[in-house]
Amino acid sequence: MIRFVARRLLEAVPVLFIVVTITFFMVRIAPGGPFDSERDVNPTILANLRAHYNLDAPVLVQYTDYLKGLLKGDLGPSFSDPGFTVNERIAQGFPVSLELGFYALIVALVLGLTTGIIAAVRPNSGWDYSSMSLAMAGICIPNFVLGPLLVLVFGLWLEWLPVTGWDTPGAKILPSLTLGFAYAAYIARLTRGGMLEVLAQDFIRTARAKGLSEARVVLRHGLRGGLQPVISFLGPAAAGLLSGSFVVEMIFQVPGLGRFFVQGAFNRDYTLITGTVLFYAGLIVVLNLAVDVALAWLDPRLRAES
Repeated sequence: MIRFVARRLLEAVPVLFIVVTITFFMVRIAPGGPFDSERDVNPTILANLRAHYNLDAPVLVQYTDYLKGLLKGDLGPSFSDPGFTVNERIAQGFPVSLELGFYALIVALVLGLTTGIIAAVRPNSGWDYSSMSLAMAGICIPNFVLGPLLVLVFGLWLEWLPVTGWDTPGAKILPSLTLGFAYAAYIARLTRGGMLEVLAQDFIRTARAKGLSEARVVLRHGLRGGLQPVISFLGPAAAGLLSGSFVVEMIFQVPGLGRFFVQGAFNRDYTLITGTVLFYAGLIVVLNLAVDVALAWLDPRLRAES
């Protein structure tokens, strides 16, 4: 297992290098620059700003200097916020995005596992059809549509919950529901499919023949094998919950890393965009590795192969 983890980490190095390279050159090819909005700035001051941030050097020189900074763990200064570095912006915004992603993951697991198990235990029933129809609606409705709808109903019409901010427990409910609902739909369908396959196995019939209760058969024997598709999905899902919160954070004005990334894109903040993309790419690598280790723990065959 140690060799397996080490090999996966070594394979991630060229992937992250490619991500950094593509992002670095793409943001510079895009029209506009970090100081184009400063229309009233004296040309001399503008030239000094470009020299201060090394933007007057050739692109390959900028790229080499950026890679040297990465080797030291330095993601560079933020162009749009001169008083902050990219490392400080990530340290400031990521805990909020992590908390939002954690709450959304809880919402997705609770809703998805519950509806998926009920649909698998009662296949082709009204429970099955209604839960899978709700799951399909969750897949089809994007979060930039669901978020304003929740704001309209629970924030403006009923006035039950606040619609912006992140300071109170009530303010965290709508963003978490908006972000987690779509993933709950995927988890519900995966849980139903995995559970139906496992509940049809011979060892389940043997457990029932021994007189075990249906709850024990489903939750102890069926759930262990039926959750493997869900666990495989949790790596991309967790990465999507963290990196896909950009729209949700902008809708509900959550001060997370996604909001900083969107602002950096609008301001053509080269270092903030590149550093955020690299950070999320590394996070995805770690989450996928954690899922592979969890699958190997659940399935002895995978442990033998690793």
